[in-house]
Amino acid sequence: MEFNFREIFTAFMVLFAVIDIVGNIPIIIDLRKKVGHIQSEKASIIAGVIMIMFLFLGEQILNLIGIDVNSFAVAGAFIIFFIALEMILGITLYKDQGNNPLTASIFPLAFPLIAGPGSLTTLLSLGAEFKTENIIVALIVNVIVIYIVLKTSSKIERVLGANGINIVRKIFGVILLAIAVKLFTSNIQMLLS
Repeated sequence: MEFNFREIFTAFMVLFAVIDIVGNIPIIIDLRKKVGHIQSEKASIIAGVIMIMFLFLGEQILNLIGIDVNSFAVAGAFIIFFIALEMILGITLYKDQGNNPLTASIFPLAFPLIAGPGSLTTLLSLGAEFKTENIIVALIVNVIVIYIVLKTSSKIERVLGANGINIVRKIFGVILLAIAVKLFTSNIQMLLS
C-alpha cells in the first residue's frame, strides 16, 4: 500500500465538489422538518459503504444487471431533478407514509443525495486514475465531513433563520436543477451516440 497525499487531496476535493454536502444543507433541513429527525451516523455510514462498494463492484454490478454507467447517471438525474423541483416550487413529490427517520436517512439522503449518480460515476473515473487506497482515504475524510454537516445542520438553520433558509433553498434548488440537467444531457448524449 502506497499513500500519495496529492492523490488523496485531489480525490477528496473532486468528491467533495460532486457530493456537495454544504450545498445540500437546505435539502437536509427540509428532510428533517418532514421526518423530525435524521440519523446522521446511519446516513453517513450507509453512504460511505455504498460508495466504497461501488468503487470495487460498481461497473460489474451494473453490467450484471445490463445497465451501463450512463443509464444509471440518467436515472439519478431524474431523482435529483425532482428533489430540485420540490425545493424551488415548495411542493412535495416524495411522500413517505410513515415519516420514518430511518427510511429518510437512507432514501433520499444516503442515496441518491450523498452517494448519488454523480459521486458514484466520479468514483469509477477516479478508480481509473488513482490508486484504490488513496480514493478510500479521500472517501473516509468526505464521510467524516458529511457526518459533521449532518450533525450541525440544525445550528446552521438557527444561524440562517427561516427567511435565510428559504432563500438558500431556492438558490440551491436552481443549482441542483442545473446539475440534474447537466448530468442528464452529458449522459443521454453518450447513450444516443
